[in-house]
Amino acid sequence: MGKKDETLLQIAIAEYLAKNHPEVEFHNDYGTGARLKPYQAKEQAEMNAHRKGWPDLFIAEPRNGYAGLFIELKRDGERLQKRNGDWASEHIAIQAERIKELLKRGYYARFTVGYNETIETIEKYLNGEPCLLVVPDPNGWCSSTSAQRGDK
Repeated sequence: MGKKDETLLQIAIAEYLAKNHPEVEFHNDYGTGARLKPYQAKEQAEMNAHRKGWPDLFIAEPRNGYAGLFIELKRDGERLQKRNGDWASEHIAIQAERIKELLKRGYYARFTVGYNETIETIEKYLNGEPCLLVVPDPNGWCSSTSAQRGDK
């Protein structure tokens, strides 16, 4: 498992959205995970230096008072937190801070782990299910799968 798995997840989610919600405007931030030529990687890093932790997916559809949905995708099996509750890495901690900032700005934003949790989150958001009518906790947890894993 690695970056390739997350790339395949992004592709699968994009295909799902295009097929099941063709009216929905969305954008995948693929460039940060792409294998680029050295000059392209340098340009990408310079353009995004101010955007550390920016989520992978944005759905530009307002729902239930939110301006849109941001999702930081993680591959199946990836742990977000250590047993003591700390974030699993500095990178994930930075992403969590970005999610909190986006929540403050009126977007619904969260991590999702794997295809099923991502689809569940998208569908709940687009259908305006009740758990999305309240402000989620700072970690962005809302789905039943997260609750079953004991995540915060």
